Amino acid sequence: MSCEVNTIQIGHLSTLYHTAFLLRGTSILEDTGLNATWRLFASGPDIINAMHEGTLDLGYIGLPPVIIGIDRGLKLACIAGGHVEGTVMIAGPGTRTLAECRDMQEFLRQFSGRAIGTPPKGSIHDVIVNELLREHGIHDVTVENYPWADFLSDALQQGEIAAAVGTPALAVTAARYGNGRLVVPPDRLWPFNPSYGIVVMREMLEREDVLTRFLAAHETACELIRQDPRRAAGIVAGTTGMVDPAFVLDTYRISPKYCAALPPEYRASTMKFARVLHELGYTKRLVGEGEIFETSLIDAIHTGQHHYLDGIGIV
Repeated sequence: MSCEVNTIQIGHLSTLYHTAFLLRGTSILEDTGLNATWRLFASGPDIINAMHEGTLDLGYIGLPPVIIGIDRGLKLACIAGGHVEGTVMIAGPGTRTLAECRDMQEFLRQFSGRAIGTPPKGSIHDVIVNELLREHGIHDVTVENYPWADFLSDALQQGEIAAAVGTPALAVTAARYGNGRLVVPPDRLWPFNPSYGIVVMREMLEREDVLTRFLAAHETACELIRQDPRRAAGIVAGTTGMVDPAFVLDTYRISPKYCAALPPEYRASTMKFARVLHELGYTKRLVGEGEIFETSLIDAIHTGQHHYLDGIGIV
């Protein structure tokens, strides 16, 4: 963990709608006086491992890996939100969408005897799929975990899996470059699910000034996505060098709920994850809300109502 006053080591994922790419591609964070070192990871569980090793100060992570880490004894804290409902399901031709079925159970039964692909075990996408299968009594569908979410589209194309669950960018990739399509939108898989949060080891809370400055920049970047998504998309595309602005805009459109706050709805959905993780055997005990969240810093920066339901400024 970095001890330099104005230096912060940040772990992030390849997820396009995280503010990491906006902070990397602009002076928003630098303008607060912070100097950041950025590291890209394959999954949230990998970031948790790096935080445990003491090589990161802060991470962009889905909440299930955080809860699992806390259950294993790590002193972690989610200090801000960022986005909700960031999980979608795609499938190939011939698969009925959820809207074309009577209900979720009928939809899931069409994958009987086949596999659904997700990112690594313990990721938010993996947990959502396993809980849906359990909730609806589907016992003959396999969940296949892939080390990188980027592998899912190819696995679907090659017939290794019948469907894939991941971030909205997965749906854009499948529509552009493969034969997949969106079959379950993000608001139908798990309402208000916390697709990612800003997480630190609790000892990092002693560096309140650093975290406050980071969260102010994070909130500014969230607002940029909401208010000027075309500009944000251009910055993200330029920072990654892997996609064009239209790709990023399509990702924003599929899942348009951005904010840095930690409102009651966000925390309540997280606690549903905590219960499910325990029931599925991912954790040995039910992790409490007070163990997961430290809201004081973001509450001081983001006052008033949250903006998750405000949408974004494009059609």
